[in-house]
Amino acid sequence: MTQLPRPTWLALLASLPDNAAPERRPVASPELIASGQAAAIAGWESVSLHLSSAPWGLRHVLVTVDAAGTLLSGGDTVLLEHEEQRDGAAVTVYDSHSVGGRFEPDGSFRGTRWHTRTERVGEGEETTTSTPLPPSQDDIAALNRLVAEMLKRAPR
Repeated sequence: MTQLPRPTWLALLASLPDNAAPERRPVASPELIASGQAAAIAGWESVSLHLSSAPWGLRHVLVTVDAAGTLLSGGDTVLLEHEEQRDGAAVTVYDSHSVGGRFEPDGSFRGTRWHTRTERVGEGEETTTSTPLPPSQDDIAALNRLVAEMLKRAPR
């Protein structure tokens, strides 16, 4: 069976597809804000986008802004799934790539880039390795472009 090629948007920090429509939602429920427990975050919003591409994987982009529209945080996560053959056994591989963190008032970014790989041989035990890395300047520039694209597309 021939599989279709993986879509180009299913890569960390890639441009969004033309038809992508992020959703804007309050960070806290009206009930929680009314109770006073979340008064400090009244008006904060998350702007998120979930994309999936069977059989390849998932992508989630998340941006948080405060009540004044100031950018607080942003992140992009891609989960890819594939199967490999190793020593005659099927190995299911889940590769998760992510970058995320907070945007500081001075315009700098504080965050981490992660690569997590989980392998399962047949129905057996899973092994997982996770590697944190500092995001590169190219990562930060790409995340800034992605965040701007998300905020531009999210309806008010």
